[in-house]
Amino acid sequence: MTSAKDLIVKPISGKDAAALVRRVHYSGKVVQNSQLHLGVFLDGRLEGAMQFGPSLDKRRMQGLVSGTGWNGFIELNRMAFGEALPRNSESRALSVAFRMIRKTYPHIEWIVSFSDGAQCGDGTIYRASGFLLTGIKKNTSIWKAPSGESFSRTSLTDGSSKQQQQQARQIVSRTIVTKGAHAAQAGGGASMKIYKDAGWEPIPGFQIRYVYFLNPAARERLTVPVLPFSKIDEMGAGMYKGKPKRMKQANSGDQPESGGAAPTHTLHILSGAQ
Repeated sequence: MTSAKDLIVKPISGKDAAALVRRVHYSGKVVQNSQLHLGVFLDGRLEGAMQFGPSLDKRRMQGLVSGTGWNGFIELNRMAFGEALPRNSESRALSVAFRMIRKTYPHIEWIVSFSDGAQCGDGTIYRASGFLLTGIKKNTSIWKAPSGESFSRTSLTDGSSKQQQQQARQIVSRTIVTKGAHAAQAGGGASMKIYKDAGWEPIPGFQIRYVYFLNPAARERLTVPVLPFSKIDEMGAGMYKGKPKRMKQANSGDQPESGGAAPTHTLHILSGAQ
């Protein structure tokens, strides 16, 4: 019987990582600026992938830990694991990945990632892997069209996500012809107006931020409070496999429903997420 100890984690090409993410990840989307791609192999087959890269909002993220150099941190953009992998594969793969990053990139002191509590889960794997909870906020990052497709706000407004922007403009064109013509002529940009006018809205839910310290000494420079994990349920941000956790009545004698989904984009993210 296979176990998480049988996994092999090693670098793979961005092309191979992207193909697996599109096939396995709940969003079906990749983060274009990922730079480090680690594959998770079982019996010689690629069954999972982790993608790391700079945060899209790098300047703001850098301030989470004072004194951090421009290349002193990295974001876990995507984490996608197939159903064939055994129990505890995510925690095992992350542990190996952290050791590899420490050895190969000693200047990287910490890793940030986001759990999508609007579509996927609240980050159970992050918590089990030693990440610190540093932020919970209502989702303004992931937007959904009336037709159901969803995109990160960053991918709709930055200058690098041309393919996703083209897909989004086509959706707008199908939604409202007149505004679609305007959108088709637009080349991206920082405004969400064309999407708002076409009925797009942020998905209800939360985005949850986690930080892992490769250099334990850097934790002393963290500029935001470390939140207790119980804060997730207190704020109603709990989610498991894309469904909000239902809190039991206090006088029912029941505990809150447990569990969580494997973390993802982060990064968007999802950065976002990814």
